[in-house]
Parts: sequence; structure tokens; C-alpha cells
Amino acid sequence: MSADFWAGYVSGAAGIIIGNPLDLIKTRLQAGKVAVAADATSTVATPQSFRGQFENAGTLVRGATAPILGYGALNALLFVTYNRTLALLSDSPDAPKSFPKVWLAGATGGLASFVVSAPTELIKCRAQVSTEHNISSWSIARDTWRRDGIRGLYYGGGITSVRDAVGYGFYFWSYEWMKQSWTSPDDSNRDAAMKVLLCGGLAGIVTWASIFPLDVIKTRVQTQTLHQELQLHAEQRALLQLEVSETRLSAMEIAKHAHRTEGAGVFFRGLGICSIRAFVVNAVQWAVYEWMMRALSKSL
Repeated sequence: MSADFWAGYVSGAAGIIIGNPLDLIKTRLQAGKVAVAADATSTVATPQSFRGQFENAGTLVRGATAPILGYGALNALLFVTYNRTLALLSDSPDAPKSFPKVWLAGATGGLASFVVSAPTELIKCRAQVSTEHNISSWSIARDTWRRDGIRGLYYGGGITSVRDAVGYGFYFWSYEWMKQSWTSPDDSNRDAAMKVLLCGGLAGIVTWASIFPLDVIKTRVQTQTLHQELQLHAEQRALLQLEVSETRLSAMEIAKHAHRTEGAGVFFRGLGICSIRAFVVNAVQWAVYEWMMRALSKSL
């Protein structure tokens, strides 16, 4: 395997380990007011406070297994595709000169990573939204496979692929723009490391700000079979009956219903906690990636 594959894999796994507790809160805020047990026989109001999101210590790592394995592979695929695409566009991955090409290469990498991100996101979101104490990523993957086959694991894949393509386009574009604007060959090792952390963290915030409404819709699409409303108007009852009968709503239908019942603000619910997580996770990811690329390049 190439250096960028392993650097991408390890940096992706490191980011998930650090960011999972904040990601759990973000997912629950996006999914709505109610989390539903895995057997779909009971509903529990999702706590609105920060501490209330964690039922016990195990909640801190709930849904982390699939992302640790999946996002390592996703990040590896993302960086390999980005670097190869930029090279095909006659630009250098080490010091690209064309920012439009950087955005296009990032979007291509994001689109390619959908193969991994769609099932990983579905399993993660369902594990995080569920209040069943014994739930695990493996049991959700197994039950989804048994019920719907491989198509079930890729449910919501369309909106996920659009989110990833747009998001990663801005991800690499913003990181390279800030890195080239703020860093200098004369920087000390300490200054260079601090600037990589800052550029990576801010790139994460820019990315999520650009795609957050899409991510809210994606989360609701993927968790709608677990999600019910406690208080229903006549119009909402009709929606619930559709969900109970396993008639799943499209991304557009989910978006229209969310806007009609909760207003435009619903598409930015959880953006604050997501921005904090994005800064921390992506600062670490880029620092680990850059460090591993230098270390592996020297060893080759």
C-alpha cells in the first residue's frame, strides 16, 4: 500500500476516536426530539442537555466501532483518490497551484469515498440515535443486512454522495488555501506544526458549514425507521403511518416535512457542537496525516 493510504487510514481512525462523543450529540440533535429503542416498541425523549445525552459511560463510544474501521478505510480512499486525481489534472499534491483543481480533486475523492461512507454513516447514526443499552454497530449491520440486504446498508446513499462530494471539495480547497497563505519555509518545526493544526481545524469548520443542511437531511433519512414523534398533529399522524408501514420517505420529502413542522432552523440544529468537533478532529487528522507522510516518505 502507498504512504498516503496508510497516512489517511491512521489519521481517519485517530479523528474518530477523539471526536465520537461530540458526534453522538450532533447526530441526536439532528435526528430530532425522540430517540427510539431498537425494538421500535417504546419511545424515549432525547435529553436536551449536554450531560443528558450520555446515559452511561458506554454511551461515549456508542456507534464508534463502525466509524473507527470504516472511516480509516474512507480516509485512506479519500486521500489516495484526491492525490491521484490531482496528479491526473497535472498538478502536484504536495504543493498544488490551481485551487479549482484542488476542489475538483477533493470532490472526486469525496464521491469515491461514498462506497464506504454510506453504510458506515447509516450504522453509526442508527447506533447513536438508539437508546437500547445493548445495541452495537455489529447488531445494527447484521439486522439491516438480514432485513434489506446490501441495499439496506446503502439507504440514503444518494444524499450521502452529494454531501461528501461537495464537503470534501471545500475541505481540501480551504486547507490548501490556508496552508499556502499562512505557512512559510522559514517556519520552525513548532510553528509549522501549530499552523497545520490551525489550518486543519478551520478546514473542518468550513467543510461542515458548507454541507450541514445536507447532513441533517441525511441523518433523518437514515434514521427514519427508528424515529417517531411523541406529539402528532393530524398531518403528522399520516406521516407516522407511512413510516410504521415501512414506506420510507425520500430525502426531499424528509426536508419538506422538517421545514414545515420545525422551521428553517432545523437544518442548522447541532451546528455549534459539530463545529467544535470539526475543529478538534480535523486538526488532529491533518497533523497525523502530514506527520505520517513525512515519516513514511523518509523510510521508503
